[in-house]
Amino acid sequence: MKRLMNVLLITMIALTSCAQGGKNMKTDKESRYYRPLTKAEERVIVHKGTEAPFTGEYDDFYEDGVYVCKRCGAELYRSSDKFDAGCGWPAFDDEIPGAVTRTTDPDGMRTEITCSNCGAHLGHVFLNEGFTDKNTRHCVNSISMEFIPASAPKKAKQDTAIFAGGCFWGVEYYMEQAPGVLNVESGYIDGHTDDPSYEDVCSHTTGYAEAVRVAFDPSKTDYETLARLFFEIHDPTQVDRQGPDIGDQYRSAVFYKNEDQKKTAEKLISLLEQKGYNVATEVKPASKFWTAEEYHQNHYVRKGGTPYCHKYTKRF
Repeated sequence: MKRLMNVLLITMIALTSCAQGGKNMKTDKESRYYRPLTKAEERVIVHKGTEAPFTGEYDDFYEDGVYVCKRCGAELYRSSDKFDAGCGWPAFDDEIPGAVTRTTDPDGMRTEITCSNCGAHLGHVFLNEGFTDKNTRHCVNSISMEFIPASAPKKAKQDTAIFAGGCFWGVEYYMEQAPGVLNVESGYIDGHTDDPSYEDVCSHTTGYAEAVRVAFDPSKTDYETLARLFFEIHDPTQVDRQGPDIGDQYRSAVFYKNEDQKKTAEKLISLLEQKGYNVATEVKPASKFWTAEEYHQNHYVRKGGTPYCHKYTKRF
């Protein structure tokens, strides 16, 4: 049903913009929610450059705290996982769960690491070098990060949640209305190709699910409140479908970025099962989230109407 509704839109876009133009539009949209970068930061973070060894401010630096993404502020590494590799760049033998995405370089020689939240280039990861018991070295550009000392006062900041529950239009519609939500993006997650298009996802050959990435203010709402809403705006008992939309892209799933989110999702599923629901929702670590095409964003705000396969049903 949804594909039929979009045929005309897709055709019009194909006639008026090339593929590269579509990608630029996506990047421009995302950049509105990122911190502005200097030219030096952009060279590394956006264009995948490398700062000179032994020049970064965090190379010989071992204070207690957390390292966050310079572009989006997402937490990446803990100081307790940092070690001296003598290579000239900050080295970590572990990342915060779900914070870093690994991608093989085009030449197949190295593995790039990027921020899972915004795709910012961090550096490369190397295995089996024997530096620590974990046998892993995240070689990270200092300029890609910002250090937050443990002694710094806690400030309200933006957090994110990723949910998949059928057509992303409907999930987006309800999440946008939730108090404390700052922004909702429709996109694709949990597949095995790069930069998927809507047509790729609909082919059922890429493994992607339609999902939404919800940015929220932790001082005004919390993850559990949004997760409860997620389970009440779609039917979590349906497998590879939601209402009239059928296929693996419409599966129900929670993609967690840390252990607290995982435990919350599992707790809510357990509560639903105690109530007699045969929950089919998957709980998986978040992988790279690819923002969907511009014409999929804020669908019901732009087009009017209400979701055709989502409705609120109190379950808790």
